[in-house]
Amino acid sequence: MSTRRSPASSRCPIVSEWTALAVGALLFLAPAAPAAEIDAPLQAVIAQYVQPLLEDPQLIAAVKAQNAVTSGYDDAKIGELDSKWQAEIGSTMIPTITPVWDNPVSDALRAQVDRSGGLIKEMFVMDARGLNVAVSHLTSDYWQGDEEKYLETFARGAGAIHVGAVEFDESTQVYTQQLSLTVSDPQSGAAIGALTLGLDAEMLP
Repeated sequence: MSTRRSPASSRCPIVSEWTALAVGALLFLAPAAPAAEIDAPLQAVIAQYVQPLLEDPQLIAAVKAQNAVTSGYDDAKIGELDSKWQAEIGSTMIPTITPVWDNPVSDALRAQVDRSGGLIKEMFVMDARGLNVAVSHLTSDYWQGDEEKYLETFARGAGAIHVGAVEFDESTQVYTQQLSLTVSDPQSGAAIGALTLGLDAEMLP
């Protein structure tokens, strides 16, 4: 059973020499790579934790429903919503954040994060405009449409995968890496959104 919670600080590991070398090697993974070119550990993550979500009718329905609403948004509207989201972080009044935070798909994302035993730090789903549909943890932005996690997946069509660079997260004191994939309509095969997960790079083989 998943619980709704805000992001919290995790452990503060001492990075071993081996870990540093492994993390450095991950930096050479190419962005927007086909699934066949993704390293085996990341393929295993996709198969175990991501593919079930990409095939989840509830997630697909939520993305399509939001697309029906946001397809008519212009840049000004998106910017307004993004500003509201950022202003609501830390506030008791969160009308923009609540529908994204408190929904069944967000619960499903949190359940997968819990099942990963610390490997996955966060997961979130975007619509066709790059706006959040569901989140496991609170993101700093509502709109992801100007970032590679969206531009290298949804914008490239079905089957696209983007592997981000390994970065040191000051808040958690661990090396993290983002993995993003296009969300596609299982019936038509058309790209409808994107999904991103943040991984603890030190836990990857």
